[in-house]
Parts: sequence; structure tokens; C-alpha cells
Amino acid sequence: MTLILPPIFERLKLPGLVGLLFAGIVLGKSGLGVLNEDSESIKLFTDIGKIYLMFVAGLEIDMVDFRRTKNRSLLYGSLTFAVPLLTGLAVGLTFGYSFNASVLLGSLFASHTLLGYPIVQRLGIVRNQAVMVTIGATIFTDIAALLVLAICISIHSGSFSPTGLVVQLVAIAVYSALVLIGFDWAGREYFRRTGDEQSNQFLFVLLAVFLASVGSELINVDKIVGAFLAGLAVNDVLGNSPVKEKVEFLGTTLFIPFFFIGIGLLLDLPAFLVTLTTLFPLVVAIVVGLILSKGVAAILAQWKLGYTWVEGLTMWSLSIPQVAATLAAAVAGYQAVNAAGDRLVSETVLNTIIVLMLITSIVGPLMTAKFAPKIPIPNTLSSLTEDLDNPEENGAVTLIPPKASTFTVLVPTQNPQTLSYLLEVGALIARHESGVVIPLAIAKAPVHMDDPGLTSRLARNELLLQQATELATNLKVDAHPALRIDDDVARAISHTAREKNADLIIMGWSQQTLGLRAKLFGSTIDSVFWSAHCPVAVMRLLSDPRSFHRILFPIKNLTPQTLELFQFTQRLAETNGAIITLLHVCPHNTSPQQVQAFKTEMERFLNQCRATADYPIKVICHDDAAKVLVRVSHTFDLVVLRSFRRRSVGGVALGEVTDKILREITSSFVLFGDPYA
Repeated sequence: MTLILPPIFERLKLPGLVGLLFAGIVLGKSGLGVLNEDSESIKLFTDIGKIYLMFVAGLEIDMVDFRRTKNRSLLYGSLTFAVPLLTGLAVGLTFGYSFNASVLLGSLFASHTLLGYPIVQRLGIVRNQAVMVTIGATIFTDIAALLVLAICISIHSGSFSPTGLVVQLVAIAVYSALVLIGFDWAGREYFRRTGDEQSNQFLFVLLAVFLASVGSELINVDKIVGAFLAGLAVNDVLGNSPVKEKVEFLGTTLFIPFFFIGIGLLLDLPAFLVTLTTLFPLVVAIVVGLILSKGVAAILAQWKLGYTWVEGLTMWSLSIPQVAATLAAAVAGYQAVNAAGDRLVSETVLNTIIVLMLITSIVGPLMTAKFAPKIPIPNTLSSLTEDLDNPEENGAVTLIPPKASTFTVLVPTQNPQTLSYLLEVGALIARHESGVVIPLAIAKAPVHMDDPGLTSRLARNELLLQQATELATNLKVDAHPALRIDDDVARAISHTAREKNADLIIMGWSQQTLGLRAKLFGSTIDSVFWSAHCPVAVMRLLSDPRSFHRILFPIKNLTPQTLELFQFTQRLAETNGAIITLLHVCPHNTSPQQVQAFKTEMERFLNQCRATADYPIKVICHDDAAKVLVRVSHTFDLVVLRSFRRRSVGGVALGEVTDKILREITSSFVLFGDPYA
């Protein structure tokens, strides 16, 4: 049921986590009674899910964007925290709740979850300053809301005093510094000493989150505070590494769903319905108060920071959804019971917060989809040039500077069935650049170098290298074969590429890269993407590369990575005189003016790239980019894609446009990844 319901709810245009809540209700006391919320195992997994949810929330915050706009982010964060906090306080006092419970209710208003991020990312406006400021403000609102939660729980337990409050605040400040600075330093040192061993890095991350959670309890702060700080601390250390992907995959497929199911188990359906009927004014006050207070904060920030009305409305829509921190804090308050047996957050308030979560998680993304397309796409070509000219000042990604030495293409020869086409592509590109190709054979190493199996593997690899050298000679390009003994294929490829100062690595595609095992334990392709110093092109070639005359180049945003990828595609096209078609898929409600503006940007982009042919530009308005690309790809010989993944803590799915395309595409393709993406 927990596997079936989320996709069903997503088809109904509802968040998948609503399906998990529903599954908890069906399996709990209000339904079949299969699961008991008082079970020790259920409590354990729910607590782990709550911790993991807040850890991933901290892990997903883009620290680079926050540093770029930190002053503006702090200003908007202060507004979108203070205004909802005061609104929630007023609502709580109006309906007869204590001052402490009302303050906590206000803090639940103050945080937000960026459920609308995939929408602005798809529109290509993430670099818009108003959007970046909203993303950065998440750090302030979540930390401040969790600190208010910690103080409210301390007051509720009866351990509050003015002196105790000062001591508590000092303890929180010291603890936060230890986690944010100490775990960051420890992570960098540990990763530096252990190298690229992913299992050790994965264990370090898990140790960090649970140590931070236990440490927060030692200073009488809820463990979700420590988990969130741990996520921020290891954020920079992990970057976008395969380890980060595995950590989030484990959480979003196992632990976090248990948290939402646990909330469903806590729900007493009759009491929930009573809350909606008899206390309808409270529900309306909380929902309307949250939406309006977030709107006031966004308007004030828009006026103060000089943004347009559309940007202000987009900031408002992005700050509306209340999922991760809100639910975790509400459950923590519900579980906080004082000596008299009173809960800090009553069952009524918890039910209302769940209603708030359901409504805002739907309304927020809908509003983002309405307002965000009206924001002009940033002048990405100008910002691209500026970033390349001033990489340190702008915190931008830089491209590999052209080198004076010979252009070198490395082609691993692991699969004899795909070697011919892969080496042919490598040779064509190397010949176009007056360079060389390096066929690389890797013999997996046993413990003992005199092992008979190693001898046979070496002989087989030497034969492969001989065939590769003959093929390169027939294609009129110099070949410098290399044979390596190593117990790790990915490490052998990346190390050889660095030693030979390769400009490009060409590998064959494996369908196993999309499987469950690869997501949990990684694949050779993932590891090479992460560890290589130069761009990597993973190819599935269904015909002779010399027959590729129509190349499809999907383009989402104009970034330094797009320029790098287009330069590679140009080299490939010029070897055969192929025509590159640039395709941009935008949302269906994109205005004709925005479509024309993007076409103009791409024309300028082609001029900057000094395109040698008149490459056609197509813009298609459709909400399902993957579906469009798969359909259009049938008329092309080759499709060029970029490796890029983005996960959302608000949902339970890991599906990405690129992943969908790779599962359904029937033509040849190149999946391009570079070390700066």
C-alpha cells in the first residue's frame, strides 16, 4: 500500500506524501488496525524518519546561492519569520491557547518547504535574485523556528527560568558552532584521509547526523534541531557527490516515508473530522493567517529590495508550503508532555497543522506555476560571460582553460561489444582536434600478483588493446594504448585520465545505472562522473557514428556547463558535417514574448560559440519535457543529454527528466557529465 498510494496521489496532482499519510490512516487505529502507533518499532522508525527528514532538509539547501545573497536572504528570512510568528501568536491567543503554545504555533507558521523549487528550476529562473533570496531565507526560517521550538518545550517541561533561558541560548549557540564548524572540518579531514571510499563517507554522514541528534538532546533541545544543523554542516563537504545521492535515496525511500506513515497512525479520524467541523473557524484562521502573513512578508521584502510585483508574488508562493520543518516540529510539540500530562501541541492543533500542510503543499506550487513563468528569464548569456570573466567574484563555475598540449581522448575497453563504436567516436574527435586516442584496458587485481587468473586477464586485455590500436590506425589517428591493473574500475579510469592529462573520457552506457542497486551502491559511471578531472561522455550507440547526421541538443538554461556540452557536440557534429538542432521545452503557459526572448538568447549563444553552420532552434511549450524529448528524438540519429539530478525533500520520488528520457529513449544518445557540474 505504501508503494502504491503515493504514485496514485501524484496522478491526482497531490503530493505523494499525502498518499503516505493516507496509508498510515488506513493501516492505523482509524482503519484496519494493522499497525499500532504505540509499538516500539513504529516509534523507532518514526523518530529516525523525523531526524532524517530534517537532516535532508539541511542537506538540500544550496549554500552557494545563500552566500551570494546572504544579506538579502537574512532580510527576507527575518520578515517571513517574524510576520507569520506574530500572526500565529495572535491566532493562538484569540482561540484561548496559552502564550507558550501560541508562540509555538507562530513558529510553525514561520518555516517553509521549497516544494516549488522544481518549477522555477524547470523555468530556468533559479538565478533570478528574488528566487535565490527565497531559497537562502529557508536557512534562517528553519533554524529560528527550531530554536523557538526548543525554548517552548523547555518552558512546557517546567525547567524554564530567566537564568535558564540565558544558559539555554548560550548552550545552543556553542552547540550550533560545534556542529556547523566542527563537523565541516571533521568531514573534510576524514574525506581527505580516506580518499574516495564511498562506504566510509556514507558511514561518516550517518554518524554525523545521529551524533548531532544525540548532542542536541544533551542540551535539552529536540533532536531535529541537531539533525538540521548536521545537514548544513556536511552540505559543503558532500557537494553533489554520489554519497549525497545515496544518503538522500535511503532517506526518501525508507526512513522519511515511515515518518509520514507514523503521522497517519497518530491521526484519530473521528477526532480529525470533529476538528474540521466543530473547530472550523480555527482551521480557517490558521490556514488563511499563514497564507496572508507570508504574503505580507513577501510584499515588504519586494518593496524593500526593489523587486517587481511578479517576483514578490513568486517569493510569496515559494514560502507558502509547510511540510518538512513544520510537521517535524508539530510532532515534536505533540510528543512533549509535562509532569501534569498536558501536551504542548494538542491533538486539535496537530490535526489543524496537517490540514495546513495538505492545503499549502497544493496551493503553493499552483501559485508558483502561475506567477513564476511571468518572470523574465535572466540574461543568461551576459551572466555567463560575466561569470567566466570573474569566476571568483561571482562564485561561478569555471570551464577548463584550453591547454597547449595535444588533445587526448581516453576510451576504456571493458566491453568488447561496444568498443568498436566508442573507439570510432573517440578517434573521430581526436582526429578533428589533431590529437590522440588512448585505449585503456583494465585488469581487475586479485590479492596476489602471481594469480593465474590475472595472467589470463592480462592476455585478454592485451588482445583488446591490439585490436583497438589497429582500428585507430585505420581511422588515421595516433593511438597510445594503456594497460592498468587495479581492483576498482572507476578509480583506474579517473587516475589514468589524470596521469595522461586527458581532455575527454568516452565510456559505454549500462542500463544497470538506472537500477535500484546502482542507486544504493553506485555504478562505475557515477563514480567516474564524480572523480574524473575532465568531461565524461557516456554513450549508447546503436549504429555507426559516421552515420550520425542529425543531432538533437536539448537546452534548458544557458550556463557554463551548457557551453562546455555544446563545444563537445560541435566537435562531434563537425566530424560528419552533422546538423545540430537546439530544442528548448518550456511550460505550456509561457508567453510568446518569453519564447521569442529565449530564441534570441540562443541565437546570441550560437554566435558566441562561433557555430560553423546555421543550426535550427525549436521551442516547444509543454509541461512534460521528458515526453516531448522522447517523442522528438525518434527523428534524430543522436541525442545529447547532460547528467544532472535534483531531489526534493518534500516528496518521495527521485524521478528526473533525464532519468525518464534514458528509460524510454530508443535512439542513440550521449550522457555528458563534467567535473564542474
